[in-house]
Amino acid sequence: MKRLFLPLALGTALLSSNPATATDPQQLLKQTESKVIEWRRHLHQYPELGNREFKTAKYIEKHLRSLGMEVETGVAHTGVVALLKGGNPGPTVALRADMDALPVAEQVDIPFASKVKTEYNGEQVGVMHACGHDTHVAMLMGAAEVLAAMRNELNGNVLFVFQPAEEGAPDGEEGGAELMLKEGLFEKYKPQVAFGQHVTSTLPSGVIGYRSGPLMASSDEFRITVKGRQTHGSRPWGGVDPITAAAQIVMGTQTIVSRQIDISKEPAVVSFGKIAGGVRNNIIPDSVFLNGTIRNFDMDNRQQIFKKLKTTAERIAESSGAEAEVEILEGYPVTVNNPALTEQAVPVLKAVAGDKNVMEIPKITGAEDFSFFALEVPGFYYFLGVTPAGTDPATAASNHSPRFYVDETALKTGTEAITRLTLNYLSAARGQ
Repeated sequence: MKRLFLPLALGTALLSSNPATATDPQQLLKQTESKVIEWRRHLHQYPELGNREFKTAKYIEKHLRSLGMEVETGVAHTGVVALLKGGNPGPTVALRADMDALPVAEQVDIPFASKVKTEYNGEQVGVMHACGHDTHVAMLMGAAEVLAAMRNELNGNVLFVFQPAEEGAPDGEEGGAELMLKEGLFEKYKPQVAFGQHVTSTLPSGVIGYRSGPLMASSDEFRITVKGRQTHGSRPWGGVDPITAAAQIVMGTQTIVSRQIDISKEPAVVSFGKIAGGVRNNIIPDSVFLNGTIRNFDMDNRQQIFKKLKTTAERIAESSGAEAEVEILEGYPVTVNNPALTEQAVPVLKAVAGDKNVMEIPKITGAEDFSFFALEVPGFYYFLGVTPAGTDPATAASNHSPRFYVDETALKTGTEAITRLTLNYLSAARGQ
């Protein structure tokens, strides 16, 4: 990870623009409120899956060009990147919003509900912004408008990153934050820090949740093929039973986390989601396929789990005369909030949402590919509640649900938060 340059200026004084200028960011933010909702509704009505966000990208590009920014398109297939150059020298802040929707048929009764259908894995499916990426894009478009109006007063630059395929690229394709970096995004623009936000149904509308250090887990897939030798079910000794070997592997690998990894550092879990093998009750098959996921919050533990999963599966299979082939597909790393950057950000969030509406939240075993950006530069990622008053967040439809609902009044808070974080960081840099 690159060294962090963090100005040590905190407090509400930095939440305003340069007092020597006439620009009022609060007034600019107020002027964007209805626009953000309009943009969000358009994006919600016309969602697109990962690496296929063609119309979404054009919609974003048109807005950014209207603000007089340098715009780059086709990044990691469909990504849109814009650089806003400030009037004064200083660092570059990267702001990221993900653009892709999910193969989910919407069940929310709203006038702008998605009716879009497309092909996914050979099937016709509905498409919905069931994770709120439409709100992320709209809020960042709003922040772009405000910051562009203040460009002459900015002590540095702002890199707007509209990222495709956060939910994962289609089979056989690369995508998302990892591909953006692979193509040289940060090498070209050289941001010093990165900020991102995500809406969630687990918090009341307008409430912001954050955590310093590990926030979201790494997410990795494993595939185990247990090879035996087919025989009649009445004569198991006539072959090698991959089913019993697979059952022992499922149980044996549970001791990796409970007995072989130092979980006093960080929690971890190894879960099996699929077991497939055999075609008939009295035929012991040649092979069994196991498929699952690994989640953890420590990058060193992650590598240990990979190694021990492979060893455990292979040795258990060998003990029964079978053979295990283990494939581990590395997914998203741990999403880590830089402690110093978090310390600087929290007072800003409290000034925006109010002290009582900003809270430290537990670790989340879901994963995010913002993690790739936060491995390159210090990052800060937080959650914005969108569950309306009168609805219990504990029972509200979750992200990825066809009934996921966004209280749009929260978008004002999110737009201001990402804008103020940027202004605060660049203002603090002015004093160094």
